[in-house]
Amino acid sequence: MSDTPETSSLPTEDEVMGLMRGVIDPELGGDIVDLGMAKGATISDEGLVTIKIALTTMGCPLQAQIRNDARARVESLPGVTKVKIDWAELSPDDKAATMSRARQIAAENAGDTAIPPTTRVLAISSGKGGVGKSSVTVNVAAALAKKGYRIGLLDADIWGFSVPRMLGLDGRIEAEKDGDSTRMTPVSLPIEDSENGKGRIDVVSMGFLVDGEESALLWRGLMLNRAVQHFLEDVAWSDDLDYVLIDMPPGTGDVAMGLARMLPRAEMIVVTTPATGAQKVAARAVSMARKSHVRVAGVIENMSVFINEEGNRYELFGSGGGEELAELSGAPLIGSVPIEPTVSSGGDEGTPAALGDGPAAEVFAEIATRIVEEISPPVEMAGCTARMMEAVEEALDAAGL
Repeated sequence: MSDTPETSSLPTEDEVMGLMRGVIDPELGGDIVDLGMAKGATISDEGLVTIKIALTTMGCPLQAQIRNDARARVESLPGVTKVKIDWAELSPDDKAATMSRARQIAAENAGDTAIPPTTRVLAISSGKGGVGKSSVTVNVAAALAKKGYRIGLLDADIWGFSVPRMLGLDGRIEAEKDGDSTRMTPVSLPIEDSENGKGRIDVVSMGFLVDGEESALLWRGLMLNRAVQHFLEDVAWSDDLDYVLIDMPPGTGDVAMGLARMLPRAEMIVVTTPATGAQKVAARAVSMARKSHVRVAGVIENMSVFINEEGNRYELFGSGGGEELAELSGAPLIGSVPIEPTVSSGGDEGTPAALGDGPAAEVFAEIATRIVEEISPPVEMAGCTARMMEAVEEALDAAGL
């Protein structure tokens, strides 16, 4: 039998370029297609995808980030066996056009989202409720903050908000005037670690806007979308955030699709349990991500196994769901969280298990390490584009452009 993919299963150039719209130049704040940096793609019968990308300057330190992001997105497409990047440098005229477009994007998008362009956005999703998605989100955020990173945590589960309780936070979000607009200030939780220094979690949740966690919200799709839009546009997110984690509502409804449109640079991490039924439903979140050109960055299997004091392992919810979903999505399985009482009790008491000791804490620490080192490394502003921005803008101004 041949290993060559069926031609019908190969992606089209439009599909590849659609995914390239999720690759953001962090200094210019636009995607590489809109900026004219992605020049096209070819797909061979063997599944080799070759993408031509032109940079503002060859040898730019951001090249590795763009390469990794582009490869990761395209490798998730069915039928792709390998991704190759052909690098080029923008011509002087193309550079001027790119910088002009960047200025236009900045003007058009001012205030559209308050999340800094240098911040990595990870949407933690699931196909159904009951898999521990919120618990995973909170503990991953805590594990990243424990490593000294600055984390924004957006509780987009408008109906089923639980993040404030899981972090031991209460009170109300305060609002301050910012020119002609009013912005909400996230509730901040400092996380100190003797080895990694100070991190923090800045939290926005509907839980800070209602009377109590028991309050029911009788809202439908448009109102839910508008609430999430407010959390993106009207929150004073700090400029120094390394990551924003979004606790998504279960399923693939209005909020999930709306966030995909509002945050095209977001990457998705899908949470499932070992049970085959949960894995099959979680696959719907993967399908939604592909249709919305959102990169599936990884899979986390929650409640994977129970280990008693004698070290005996019990697969209470079956086995293999995480690995099967990872294979289906083309994304790595980045961690399997064991069943441990401290995870549940920590969520009830506002003390995330990731900040303590034990097997679950170790797994969350490993997940955080993989996110930082492999899955979605934090952006380090190298300044290759910024250094030339001023000179190019002066030339544009001189030419009356």
